[in-house]
Amino acid sequence: MRTHLTGSVFKLLFWLLLAGVLGGMLVGQIAWGLVVGLSLYVAWHLRQMTRFVQWLSVQRNDPPPDTRGLWGEIFDNIYRIQRRDSRMRAKQQLVIDRIQASTAALSDAVVMVDAKGRLEWWNHAAERLLGFRAPDDSGQHVTNLLRDPRFVEYFEADHFREPLDIASHLNASAWLQYTITHYGQGERLIVVRDTTRLHNLEQMRKDFVANVSHELRTPLTVVVGYLETLQDSDEPINPRWKRALQQMEQQSKRMQNLLNDLLMLARLENDDRAVEKKSVDISQMLKSVSQDAQALSAERGHQIHLDTDPAIRLLGADAELRSAFSNLVFNAVKYTSDQGEISIRCWQDQNGTHVSVSDNGTGIAPEHISRLTERFYRVDSSRSTNTGGTGLGLAIVKHVLLRHGARLEIKSTLGTGSVFTCHFPASRDA
Repeated sequence: MRTHLTGSVFKLLFWLLLAGVLGGMLVGQIAWGLVVGLSLYVAWHLRQMTRFVQWLSVQRNDPPPDTRGLWGEIFDNIYRIQRRDSRMRAKQQLVIDRIQASTAALSDAVVMVDAKGRLEWWNHAAERLLGFRAPDDSGQHVTNLLRDPRFVEYFEADHFREPLDIASHLNASAWLQYTITHYGQGERLIVVRDTTRLHNLEQMRKDFVANVSHELRTPLTVVVGYLETLQDSDEPINPRWKRALQQMEQQSKRMQNLLNDLLMLARLENDDRAVEKKSVDISQMLKSVSQDAQALSAERGHQIHLDTDPAIRLLGADAELRSAFSNLVFNAVKYTSDQGEISIRCWQDQNGTHVSVSDNGTGIAPEHISRLTERFYRVDSSRSTNTGGTGLGLAIVKHVLLRHGARLEIKSTLGTGSVFTCHFPASRDA
């Protein structure tokens, strides 16, 4: 094809120059004949270029001008490319239209946000759930329309490992779950789901657990009190009842611990207020927890090591943080064999503050690690019974850390031991 086009170009030039030479010979001016031939050749190309520019700029949707030779091939090739691109664009537009139509039909709100946080596109559900209005809100920053401080903090933190559940700004009785995903060159996709029904069911469960725990607490206190009175009585106790009373007291206190943990967990779950930002001396707190753990270990002879910087302080709730760290350390004492080693370490870096509790116990199988923070989940059903655990310790730790914007990392190897690490963001550093 290329050889054919080159031959046609030179053929045209040859015939024009030949005509110029013959004409020049007739008038005795061969040189001028060649000039005229070349001029005609250039003029013909200029004419085709003019038609080409006019076709592309004015008549691009019309068939190409009818011409032959090199320019005819150029016109035809470009026209074929245009038609092919037009078909491809039509197919792509059809796919885009179908995606937008299917997304618009979703009951969940879908919002596309550019790299600067400005609204680019949203579906009909976003107008219903979030109150967006087209086209007035297009180009607005998303936090100008969704002004809840918890959403603003969540959006600007740019860490979207967990979804955000907050009350709707349009309807206080409705609850929405925000899930944000990165895509493209810094753009973000926000999916908002109405979770009011699930939230109400979860709230009913929380209220039930809290109310039952509260109602059981008083009669159980009475039972424990009478048991202690019977055992401390100066009157001799029938040997047949002595062991029974001891077991009753032991199980009653175990039930009291369970109710206390249930009430603590219910309070953490139901408290929607922001965590107080009081400066907490983490080093002193861990020293106190370490001493309590040493007392709990007693004759079991655990070696408990503490490594922390006295200058480390966190912004948070003192009682909640103490509960979380105590649960981790006491678990290490309970589930580490006698004479075992337990290490408590606290340090800071550019990512924030970190508190780890490690032991050289039996370890935990990988399939259990993801479920350890579930309520009442037990790796071995006999472990909590033997150690007096309630199965709620790690659930309390998880909720305390969530309220402080932190996360729990668990690493364990069977036969080697476990490491539980609390990672607090730098915003919590005091």
